[in-house]
Amino acid sequence: MSTRQPDAAKGGKFRAPLLFAVMAALIVMEGLTTGWDSALVILNMGIISAIMALGLNMQWGYAGLFNSGVVGFTALGGLAPVLISMPPTGGAMSQGGWQILGALLIAVLALVVATKLNHRLHGAARAAGVIAALVIGFVLFRAVFDPAVARVQAINPASQGYLGGLGLPVLLAWPVGAVLAAAAAWAIGKTSLGLRSDYLAIATLGIGEIIVAVLKNEEWLDRGVLNVTGIPRPWPVPYEVDLQADPGFVARMQGWGIDPVTGSTLTVKLIYMGLFGLVLALLLWGAQLALKSPWGRMMRAIRDNETAAAAMGKNVTRRHLQIFMLGAAVMGLAGAMMITLDGQMTPASYNPLRYTFLILVMVVVGGSGNNWGSVLGAVLVWFLWIKAEAWGPEIMNLAISHMSEGPLRQHLFDAAPQMRVIVMGLLLLLVLRFSPRGLLPEK
Repeated sequence: MSTRQPDAAKGGKFRAPLLFAVMAALIVMEGLTTGWDSALVILNMGIISAIMALGLNMQWGYAGLFNSGVVGFTALGGLAPVLISMPPTGGAMSQGGWQILGALLIAVLALVVATKLNHRLHGAARAAGVIAALVIGFVLFRAVFDPAVARVQAINPASQGYLGGLGLPVLLAWPVGAVLAAAAAWAIGKTSLGLRSDYLAIATLGIGEIIVAVLKNEEWLDRGVLNVTGIPRPWPVPYEVDLQADPGFVARMQGWGIDPVTGSTLTVKLIYMGLFGLVLALLLWGAQLALKSPWGRMMRAIRDNETAAAAMGKNVTRRHLQIFMLGAAVMGLAGAMMITLDGQMTPASYNPLRYTFLILVMVVVGGSGNNWGSVLGAVLVWFLWIKAEAWGPEIMNLAISHMSEGPLRQHLFDAAPQMRVIVMGLLLLLVLRFSPRGLLPEK
C-alpha cells in the first residue's frame, strides 16, 4: 500500500475535476472552431468508448485479466440490433431458417457426444470415439447447413439474403448484446481461466478474430460484408426528416436563428448524447459501488496476490470468470449502442487497432483500476485519435515545406493521416513517463 498512496494523492483532490474541465474545454473549443456537429460526433463516440473502457477496466483494473480480444466482444454486441430490431426476412425460415437452426443443433450435439466419449472411454478407444463423433457430426452439419444457407441467401440478395431479426424495439437489443458477449466470455473463461495469464491473452486474441471472421463471412446471419443498413433508432431519438417536417420545430429553429436542417442534426445528436450519457452514468454509479464494496476489495486482493486470496478460502478461478463475464457484458452493451448510433452493421469495420489497442490505451492513460480515469482516458484518447488525423497533413506540410518536390516528399505527405498512430504512441510514452499509473491513479 505504501507504493500506491503517494501517487494517488500526488495531484490533490482537485486533480480529477481539473482534468475533466480541460476535457470539456477541448470539446467546447472543437464546437466553436470546427462546428458543434463535429463536437457532438466526437463526444457521442467518446461516451461509447468510455463504456468499452469501463468494461476492460473491470477485467484488467479490478482483476488483472488481460483481454486482447475486445474487438470480438464489441462485435458480438453489435450483432444484437440486427437479430432483435431488424424485421424478419419473408420466407427465410420456411426456405432454410429452420434447417440452419437444426444444423447448429447437430454441431452442438456432436461436441457434447465427443466430450462425453472423451470422459468415459480410455486409450485408443477414446481417440477413435472422439474423432468419429466429430467427423460424423461435421458431415451431417454440412449436409444440412450448406443447402439451407444457399436458399436463404437467394432471397432478395440485393437488400436481404439473411434471416433478419425479430422486429422488436432496438433498446431491447442493448441488454441482448451484453448477454451475447457475456456468453462468449463464459466459454473462453471456462477453458482459459485458472491457467497462466498468457493463455487468456492468446485465447481472447484468437476468439476475437474468429468472431469478426464469422460475422464477415456468414451472410445468412448478418449479410457479411454486404452490411445491414436501416437499423431502427431507439426511443426517443427522432429522424431528421421528421423534425424538418414538423412546423413547430421549424418555427422554433427559425426563431433561434438556426437553419432547420442544421437544427435537426444537432437535436438528434444531443438526444443521443443524453441517452448514452444516462447509460454511462448508471454504469459508472454501479461500478463505483461495486469497487468500494467487499466484493470489489476482494477482487483487488485477488489481483494483488492470488496465492494469499486462495489461502483465505477464495475461489480465484470462479471470481475471475465472474469479473471476466461482467466486463465482456459491458463491452457488448457498448457494441450494441455503437451499431444503433451508426444505423448499420458493417463487420469489415471491426479493426483490432481501434477496438482493442485503442481501448487498452484509454484505460492505461486514464488510470487502470480507476473508473473515472477510464472515462477520462476514453474521451481524451478518442478526441486526440480523431483530431490527429486532421492535424496530420497540416503538421506534415509544415515539416516538409523546405523539401524539394520528389518521391520522398510525396510519400511523407501521403503518410500524414497515419500520424494518429504516432500521436497515440507519444501520448502513451508521456503518460507512462510522468504519471505511470495514469492521469487518475487508483486510490
